[in-house]
Amino acid sequence: MLQKKINPLKWVPSVYFGMGLPFVMVQLVSVIMFSDMGISDASIAFWTSLVILPWSLKPLWSPFLEMVKTKKYIVICTQMLTGLCFALVALSLPLPSFFTYAIALMGLIAFSGSTHDIATDGIYMSELDNKTQAQYIGWQGAFFNIAKVFANGGLVFLAGMLKNSMGVVQAWMIIMGVCAVIMILLSLWHSRVLPSGSTPTEQSTTINEGWESFKHVFTTFFQKKNIVIYIVFIILYRLAEGLAIKILPLFLKAPIENGGLGLEIQQIGLINGTFGTIAFIAGSILAGYYISSRGLKKTLFFLCCAINLPFLIYLVLAIIQPTNVLLIGGAVVSEYFGYGFGFVGLTLFMMQQVAPGAHKMAHYAFASGVMNLGYMLAGMVSGVLSDWLGYKQFFIVVAIAMIPALIVSRIIPFTYPEHNKESI
Repeated sequence: MLQKKINPLKWVPSVYFGMGLPFVMVQLVSVIMFSDMGISDASIAFWTSLVILPWSLKPLWSPFLEMVKTKKYIVICTQMLTGLCFALVALSLPLPSFFTYAIALMGLIAFSGSTHDIATDGIYMSELDNKTQAQYIGWQGAFFNIAKVFANGGLVFLAGMLKNSMGVVQAWMIIMGVCAVIMILLSLWHSRVLPSGSTPTEQSTTINEGWESFKHVFTTFFQKKNIVIYIVFIILYRLAEGLAIKILPLFLKAPIENGGLGLEIQQIGLINGTFGTIAFIAGSILAGYYISSRGLKKTLFFLCCAINLPFLIYLVLAIIQPTNVLLIGGAVVSEYFGYGFGFVGLTLFMMQQVAPGAHKMAHYAFASGVMNLGYMLAGMVSGVLSDWLGYKQFFIVVAIAMIPALIVSRIIPFTYPEHNKESI
């Protein structure tokens, strides 16, 4: 019996919102929550970086997910599990050892969320033909970023308002509870509207077959031409960002006398999560037109500059410590624009120079994993460096970390011609 086709608008926006929310909450919003609750910068940066490891390692278990019923089943279960974990995070916050419990639960959210991402992308690729995939790719990216606006903007702003009336712990319990409700409702919604994403013949993979498939994909990845310099470049491209990303909200929030800018978290939520995300999206869209008109090889150095050099803004802010919120907000938003403009360059480089070949999707996943791993490791040491050096000297280190990426972007070879059909 043929399955009735489901309009992608019924599930693409919601399922990619469900992909974005856990990632943003664990990666960004938890930093502000733990800072509000008195955890040190070093501990926050280390542990909130470590718990995102599953998003780097997800290619390791992706071949085995074919053995678990349908991809729809995986999405529904992981959304429900993520929702329950958010509820447990909320309940853990009043406890004396809340940080240990909350971090452990966020690690489980990261594993559940990364597994959800594999299954979601699998449904998208198996249910939609090439033309339809292209048609809805904008919806996919938009709703992932709407999740970022909602979480890093709206929920952070709400937490700032609530803590003034009911206290820090209760405010963040409500925020985590909101996330729990949203994820559980998404699970129920997708149980009705999400396509299965697989057929019975696609579920015949055995453990041995999955392992052999993984070994072949892994081996052929490291046999690619120029792969060593490509891996180095992928890690260096986001090194400065990886160092800075955990410290930025802490720097914005820290009191003036401690070297920070003394912003309220409502202001941080508005600047980062709303205006910053809009600037990021605008930068990404404009970068797409810029690259398409000139080609990636000619624009890669400028794109590398665009994602890295704007972090110098924070060194200037750390030196002058302005109190004008509009000035600070404008500086931060301009950095987000540059970040969006430059990030597209690395994404396209991985798609067009690293991924092409017999295992295009799997090798892109490996490249993404390498990127996230380097980003994660930089974030883990950033808190220790910041505590040791202070914000001003820390941002000097960030500036130095940009230099290798800029050098490599000028000399890196391209394996595939840009207009070769296989590289697109």
